[in-house]
Amino acid sequence: MKKVGLFIDTWYPMVDGVIKVVDNYARRLVQYCEVVVFCPEVRGYRREADEGLPYKVVRCHSLPLLHNDYDIPAPALDPHFEAQLIRSGIDLVHIHSPFSVGLAGVLYAKVHRLPVVATLHSQYRQDFERPLNFKPAVDIAMDGIMRVFNACDECWAVNAGIRDLYISDYGLKAPCKVRLNATDHRPVADPEAAARIVNRTFGIPADATVFLFVGRLNYLKNIDFIVRSLAKAREMGLTHFRMLFAGKGQDEGKLAALVEELGLREEVVMCGLVSDRQMLENLYARAKLFLFPSLYDANSLVQIEAACQGTPAVFLEGARTAATVTAGVNAYVSAPDEESYARMILQILSDPEGYARVSAAARRDLYLDWDTVVREVYADYCRFAKVT
Repeated sequence: MKKVGLFIDTWYPMVDGVIKVVDNYARRLVQYCEVVVFCPEVRGYRREADEGLPYKVVRCHSLPLLHNDYDIPAPALDPHFEAQLIRSGIDLVHIHSPFSVGLAGVLYAKVHRLPVVATLHSQYRQDFERPLNFKPAVDIAMDGIMRVFNACDECWAVNAGIRDLYISDYGLKAPCKVRLNATDHRPVADPEAAARIVNRTFGIPADATVFLFVGRLNYLKNIDFIVRSLAKAREMGLTHFRMLFAGKGQDEGKLAALVEELGLREEVVMCGLVSDRQMLENLYARAKLFLFPSLYDANSLVQIEAACQGTPAVFLEGARTAATVTAGVNAYVSAPDEESYARMILQILSDPEGYARVSAAARRDLYLDWDTVVREVYADYCRFAKVT
């Protein structure tokens, strides 16, 4: 296996979980083979930033999408991109999205009789239901992306819950295995020093209980549920706490308005986008709990980053992203209503010995590093090359 092509429908300077997965794959795969990332131009990108990466990046033109964080890739309208793909000499295609760039990868693989793998990162039916709001249109859109995934030699689901969803609900016919996500974070060497840095940077009292959310500030992540749950927890007796939101997004203003409406201005801290890895590790280490009531995510990297620091997450029942955890052992899972979530937070804080066990198990069971994962990925690439 000499050269691998990774195909994705967005890229830096956008930041999301899938981008971070592909970047971590590419940075480690260069130890074994050449790597080319095929992706779109997005707002604010700089060519010199691409040139500073340890792998090659080939971008296609894209069209801006109004009222959305993402642009629409248009590889079919970019002859320069098509020419670079044809001349690339890649031996295997790995797609991380089923849209235009991912489809270009699958078509190239079929024409050149190359093995093609897909990672199943998202719950696409949810993505289509919000804007389309019309079941026949959603079904047509799902049929289109499943044709792409079913054309692959193998699909990799980010956990067993996502694998089951694709097979039972989405109609996946291609072979499918679970391949877990990981993190490049490391446990902080001095948690007390990390706490002092966070306290100083964000104005947190040293004795405050800290809860944390890291990610896009978008209501599809259920971030408003966090604020309403904490308001209920305060009514139930929760005191002297801070809720830290680390991220940016289209609903930041709506979230701030909700915080004001519920009288939580003192307790909620908007940290902004935190891109420095050391500061993120400090934040996770400072937090008592990672509040993650998302029903949208498939298997978020942030929950692994939190587990790396021994910070347990609190999920909701039915969340696919909680498929890797065991409730009450290495994480917490609440009934999907704000009162239950609030009560669970209070119960956790009232049982320090139980919390210590769950904290230790979170790091032991859920923390996985990318070096280990990518070694397995490359072994599978070589297996596909031999089979084909």
